[in-house]
Amino acid sequence: MSSICLIDTSVFVNMLNVPGLNQDAERVGADFLDYVDSNCTFILPMATILETGNHIAQNGDGRLRRHTAQRFCDAVCAAFADEPPYRLSEFPSTREVLEWLAEFPDKAGQNKAGNRTGEGTSFGDLSIIKEYERCVARFPMSELFIWSLDSDLEAYHHRPEHVAHR
Repeated sequence: MSSICLIDTSVFVNMLNVPGLNQDAERVGADFLDYVDSNCTFILPMATILETGNHIAQNGDGRLRRHTAQRFCDAVCAAFADEPPYRLSEFPSTREVLEWLAEFPDKAGQNKAGNRTGEGTSFGDLSIIKEYERCVARFPMSELFIWSLDSDLEAYHHRPEHVAHR
C-alpha cells in the first residue's frame, strides 16, 4: 500500500496559495508533486479544513477571499468524494471529541516542545494527532505521516518494518 499523509493547516494554506500564509508555496507544491508521483494518499483532517477555512475568511479583499475560498472548496470536495490523491477523513464521533476534551487541559498546559516553552498543544493539533493514531491502527502496514511545516507535528511518522526510509 502507498504512503498515507495527513495534511496539516501549515501545508494546506500553502497548497491553496492563501495570501499572507503562502511563503512556502513553491516548496510545498514541489513536495506535493513528489508525493503524488510516489502514489501517496492525502487525508484532510477536520481541524485542517476548519482552520484553513477560517484563515481564508479573515484574509485579503473580498474578491481574493472568494477565489481562494473556491480553491479550498474544490480541494475539500475532492477529499469528500475520495478523488485521487485524496481520501475521505473520518470525522470524530461525539465520544471521541469528549475523550480529546478530557486530555486537552493537560496537553495545553504542557510545553509543546523543548524550544516552545510558552505554547502547549492546540486542540486542532491534538485532533490531528488523534486522527494520525487512528490511521496507524487502521493501516498498520502503511507508511503514515503528518505533513506539517511545524516540527512537533512533523515528528509523527509511522514506518512499518517492510517500508524503506524516505
